[in-house]
Amino acid sequence: MSGTVILSEGVEFDHVIQEVSKYIHLYVMAFEKEERAITRIDKRENMYGGNGTVYLIQMFDQKELANNRLAAYMVLLNKGDESGFHTHNERNEQELYIVMHGTGEYRERTGTEGAVRTKTLQKGDITAINSIGYHSVENTSDEPLIMFVITTNNP
Repeated sequence: MSGTVILSEGVEFDHVIQEVSKYIHLYVMAFEKEERAITRIDKRENMYGGNGTVYLIQMFDQKELANNRLAAYMVLLNKGDESGFHTHNERNEQELYIVMHGTGEYRERTGTEGAVRTKTLQKGDITAINSIGYHSVENTSDEPLIMFVITTNNP
């Protein structure tokens, strides 16, 4: 994974927040805490060898959810933006992608050389990948592809 940038304050990611806010209300109400907006944005150029830029809008702090490493909106703003093939085997994690807006292509395979299976994604679709699988996703339309991602692990 290359090029992680963490948002603290400023306008660098305003365009991402404005675009996503057209489709999703970016707030969270965590148990026994005040309602709030996002905690940070990670910007990943050529994520896992993919093309373009992927933004991860983090809704929770890393230790806020038990057994969750990540609960975020994955945003691929432009056609052709993608996260390349990757696995979560080393951390024994599983991922769910819930498509909130846009259209894309989900790809998965077993191992680094396995046959690739593809699925066109659209709003409302859910994918699940286990820890040994490899997967990637690409925005295939002119609209932003926005997915809510839940990554769980089995320690």
